[in-house]
Amino acid sequence: MLISKMAAEGGGKEMNEIKTQFTTREGVYKLLTHSEYSRPNRVPFNSQGSNPVKVSFVNVNDQSGNGDRICFNVGRELYFYIYKGVRKAADLSKPIDKRIYKGTQPTCHDFNHLTATAETVSLLVGFSAGQVQLIDPIKKETSKLFNEENVWISTSYKSRVTCLKWVPGSESLFLVSHASGNMYLYNVEHTCGTTAPHYQLLKQGENYSVHTCKSKSTRNPLLKWTVGEGALNEFAFSPDGKFLACVSQDGFLRVFNFDAVELHGTMKSYFGGLLCVCWSPDGKYIVAGGEDDLVTVWSFLDCRVIARGHGHKSWVSVVAFDHYTTSVEESDPMEFSGSDEDFQDQMINFGRDRANSTQSRLSKRNSTDSRPVSVTYRFGSVGQDTQLCLWDLTEDILFPHLPLSRTRTHTNVMNATSPPAANNTNKASSGGGGIGSGIMDSAIATGVSKFATLSLHDRKERHHEKDHKRNHSMGHISSKSSDKLNLLTKTKTDPAKTLGTLLCPRMEDVPLLEPLICKKIAHERLTVLIFLEDCLVTACQEGFICTWARPGKVVSSF
Repeated sequence: MLISKMAAEGGGKEMNEIKTQFTTREGVYKLLTHSEYSRPNRVPFNSQGSNPVKVSFVNVNDQSGNGDRICFNVGRELYFYIYKGVRKAADLSKPIDKRIYKGTQPTCHDFNHLTATAETVSLLVGFSAGQVQLIDPIKKETSKLFNEENVWISTSYKSRVTCLKWVPGSESLFLVSHASGNMYLYNVEHTCGTTAPHYQLLKQGENYSVHTCKSKSTRNPLLKWTVGEGALNEFAFSPDGKFLACVSQDGFLRVFNFDAVELHGTMKSYFGGLLCVCWSPDGKYIVAGGEDDLVTVWSFLDCRVIARGHGHKSWVSVVAFDHYTTSVEESDPMEFSGSDEDFQDQMINFGRDRANSTQSRLSKRNSTDSRPVSVTYRFGSVGQDTQLCLWDLTEDILFPHLPLSRTRTHTNVMNATSPPAANNTNKASSGGGGIGSGIMDSAIATGVSKFATLSLHDRKERHHEKDHKRNHSMGHISSKSSDKLNLLTKTKTDPAKTLGTLLCPRMEDVPLLEPLICKKIAHERLTVLIFLEDCLVTACQEGFICTWARPGKVVSSF
C-alpha cells in the first residue's frame, strides 16, 4: 500500500516536472538554455491581464551568416535582436531595437520577407487599442501609423488587433483582424482619411460580408471584411496566397478565396471558440485548435473534417506544421494513376533542398490516385496547459481505404466499436502554387468591379436520431472542457444545430489522433510554436522564448 502511494506521488511529480528534452522517432530534441531570449533584466513578466507574447522571424540575407532576426513583445515592450539559434548563446544586452509603448500594448507583428535586407526591414505591429504601426527596427524609424487615435473610423473598429499579415507576394498590401470580428485590407502606399470612410457592399454570403471603401481617391482601408460572430481570433494565408483561413470566437473555421472574396468551405468546432489555424505545406489540409482542447484536421479538397486529436488539457493556443520532418517514401513512378494537372500549377518552394524534394514528390499525388507515395505530415500544438504536443498525420487517416499492409504504427485511431488501430502509416498529397495578390491589387485599383466566383462545396448533411455518445473515445479526458462537452451533447442545446453534420461530425465519425509526444515545457501558458530548419521555438506568457535544437543540431560550445 505504501509502495503504491509513493509510486503514485512520484508519478505525479514527474508529470508536473518541466521537460528540457523529449524524444521522437527522429531523435532527441534538447532545450538550449544559453539560447533563451527574454527581457534583458530576465525578470519574469506578470502575465495577468496582458496580451500574448508573440515571436516573428526574418532573414535579412546578411553575408556574415547571421542573417536571422527575431522580434518579440512582452507587455508594453517590443524587442528586435540578432537570432543566433543553436549556433551561439543569446546576448540580451545588445538589442538592435527596443521600444516601450504607453497607453497600449503590442499584440502581434509580422515582417515583410520580400523587402527585407541587411539595411532595412518592414515590420508591422498591431496594438491592443486597434492601431497598426509600420516600423523599421534596423533604421529605428517609424514609417506610418494606421488607424491613429481611432478617430476616423467607427467605434467597433477600436478593438484589439488579433492578427496581421502581409499579403503573400505583395510589398505593400497587408491584412489586419480585430476582436470586433472585422478584417481590413490596407496598402502602405495609400493614405488614411481623417473621417470615417463610407463603404459599399462588394459581396456577402452566409455570416460574412465584404465592403469596399467608397471615395473619389483610393484610400485606406481598401476593404472591410465582417466575418462570423464575436472576435476573429486568427487567420492564415494558404501557401500559394490564394486562399484565406479564418477562425472565430463563434467556433467556425471559414476558408475564402481571397482574390474572389468568395467562401470556399466551413467547419465548426466541437465546442467553444477556435483560437488558431494553420495550413499544411502543400495547402491540402488545415489544422485548427481552440476551446474544445482539440486539434481538428480539415481537408481543403473535400471540405470536411478528417481527424481530431486530443492531448491537451486546456485551450489550444497555437498550431503549426513542421515543413522539415515531413517524411516521404520513394515509390515507383509507374505506380501512380490519375492526373496531377490540377496541382502542378500550385506547387510552392520551401526554400530548402529537403523541403523542395518533399514537395516535388507530394505533387505526384491527387485524391484519385490508387497507390500514392507514402507521406507523413508533422504538426505541433501548444496550449494554455503549458504542454507541447507533436502529431503525425499519416496515410491511414488521409486514405483510410488503402490496404492495411501499406500501414505502419504512428497514429492511434479510435472508434465506437473497435480498439485503437495498431497499424498506421504516412501519406499526403499536393496543392499550393504561385502568388495570387495581383488580382486583388488590380481589382482594388479599378474600383473592385469584377471578381471571380467559386461555387460552394456541395455538402450532404447527415441526420442522427439518437443522442450523441462519446464514452468510446473521450471518456479518459480530464480537462476543463470535458464537462462542457458532456453537457452540450446531453441537453441538445447546440444553437447552430451542427453536431452530427459535416460541419461538426460526432466524435465516433472521425478518427481520433493521439500525440506523438505531449510534454509540459513551461510554467505559464504557451503562446508561440515556430518550426525552423535546425530547431523549434516556443514562448510562454512569462516572456521566455526558448530554442529546442533538433536531433544532431546541438552545438556543444558557446
